Amino acid sequence: MYGINHNVFILPYGNEVCLMRRASERPENVKPIKVLYSSPANIDLIQGCIANDRKSQEQLYKQFYTSMMNICMRYTNNENDAIEVLHNGFLKVYKNLQKFDPVKASLYTWMRSIMVHSAIDFLRQNTRHNRNIEIDDVNEPYIDSEAVDKLNVQELLKLIRKLPPATQTIFNLYIMEGYTHKEIGAMVGISEGTSKWHLSEARRLLQKLIKSEQLV
Repeated sequence: MYGINHNVFILPYGNEVCLMRRASERPENVKPIKVLYSSPANIDLIQGCIANDRKSQEQLYKQFYTSMMNICMRYTNNENDAIEVLHNGFLKVYKNLQKFDPVKASLYTWMRSIMVHSAIDFLRQNTRHNRNIEIDDVNEPYIDSEAVDKLNVQELLKLIRKLPPATQTIFNLYIMEGYTHKEIGAMVGISEGTSKWHLSEARRLLQKLIKSEQLV
């Protein structure tokens, strides 16, 4: 069992489980995820993909499939949508690999950012999320930490995926990725107040789901 509070959440990495704290509240010596750094082998792989070598592209896909799919599944409500986001993301990866700079980020981190933006694009294309909400402060619903402590990773992710698409996306961007409401607003095309509302709604719905599904 793994415990979380309002600022600490669990996310899967392949077959591993890693604890993640919001970036703005994370100690400097704590890393949120296991990172695949840009090794010489990865650099060779990148060069092959840039040259449109199909074997290199297939190898890159297989190497990062699990970690990238986990990200896509957090932003969608079903596996088919997750696969669509994943494939669109990989197309962007292949198209933009020549822009990748290993000095600025690991290959994993760079690809992760592309997958997140691919999920946002999917949201824009498939949902109406621009609620006209302008608020400065939102009362944060209480989530029973003891109840959440009893959930395993798959149960928690299952609940997150039951959130409405826009609310699910803002929840992931704020909690999982560590973006501020201002940054989320610019990325998704909503106001800061709307972003805050979606986060509050996500927490309210999660608490309701925990109780209704009697997972505790």
